[in-house]
Amino acid sequence: MGEEFTVNPYEVKGVVDYDRLIKHFGVEKISSDLLKRLQKYTKLLHPMLRRKVFFAHRDFSWILDEYDKGNKFFLYTGRAPSGSMHIGHALPMLFTKWLQDVFNCDLWLQIDDEEKFLLKPEMTFEQSQEFLQDNLVDIVALGFNPKKTHILIDTQHAGLMYKEACKVAKKLTFSMVRSSFGFTEQTNVGSLFYTSMQAVPAFLPSVIAKKEIPCLIPHAIDQDPHFRLTRDILPKLGHYKPASIQCSFLPPLTGAEGKMSSSSGEQAILLTDTPEAVKKKINKYAFSGGKDTLEEHRKLGGNPDIDVSFQYLKYLFEEDDKKLAKIEGDYRSGKLLSGELKAIAIEKINSFLKEHQKKREKAKKEVGKFIYNP
Repeated sequence: MGEEFTVNPYEVKGVVDYDRLIKHFGVEKISSDLLKRLQKYTKLLHPMLRRKVFFAHRDFSWILDEYDKGNKFFLYTGRAPSGSMHIGHALPMLFTKWLQDVFNCDLWLQIDDEEKFLLKPEMTFEQSQEFLQDNLVDIVALGFNPKKTHILIDTQHAGLMYKEACKVAKKLTFSMVRSSFGFTEQTNVGSLFYTSMQAVPAFLPSVIAKKEIPCLIPHAIDQDPHFRLTRDILPKLGHYKPASIQCSFLPPLTGAEGKMSSSSGEQAILLTDTPEAVKKKINKYAFSGGKDTLEEHRKLGGNPDIDVSFQYLKYLFEEDDKKLAKIEGDYRSGKLLSGELKAIAIEKINSFLKEHQKKREKAKKEVGKFIYNP
């Protein structure tokens, strides 16, 4: 992406220019006309759409065209376990749940339990399996419909997926993978093959049903290279190109460049964090858009555009647009102090996590209901 920033499935760094990214990746910005059309089906748009957290797409209009014809689509999203899940991981998952609820559609959720093992030299396969079990509990706790959610675990469902992955792999050349991900001659062959496995859930339901079913993939924008390749290959195999809808990145606590990462320890709010841990992390590490002194802040106001606590409210934790607008206005005017804004974020995040962790305990006994059983 040039000197300023880098965005790919394995690295996000620098200050991301999303307008440039749209042009570079070839995705389409979500227009007001598309939102108006979508609102006919959903009545109230999700806050992540209203606030342009989900900001780009590929063929979403086609998905709605097919839906109007009675050709219902299915959803596909996933998770590659590399540590405990954090609130940034929950963001696209919660949006996917909303789509499942609104359109009453099936979700195929792929757990790529081999990806990080292949890509991270320090990770053992045993570690990846521990993260897998922990992440499954968090995913189930987010509230997906067990009757319409089918979890595929790459290593456990290999017998089902490998034949279809081979069909993809035969059409996928080394040069295509290298140019998409920057792989070199030193890259292990498992990493080269991985995209073939990630492509499978985009058409596996069509193979099982023996008829073509449209697919919509909600995901963070850094995963787009995988699905660009998938879209190139699937028509050659007689399948629809999957449509997709992309979101921006939840910033790390420190306001540093890139995105939130669970491997960064104190820079992430984990879904298992205690109220005390959340309070400490926000108060100590959350980057503030406030001024250096109380007098200066009261006079000049703060900048919510760079304030991490405000961004967390905007992305995930304040659904009411009027309340969010008041917080923003008060902060810009200097009426609301940085410490007060942090206190609002702490309360909202802890309220969400309290409910999630209750559901998490119940989910431990329900994971099996979600694992796909052919």
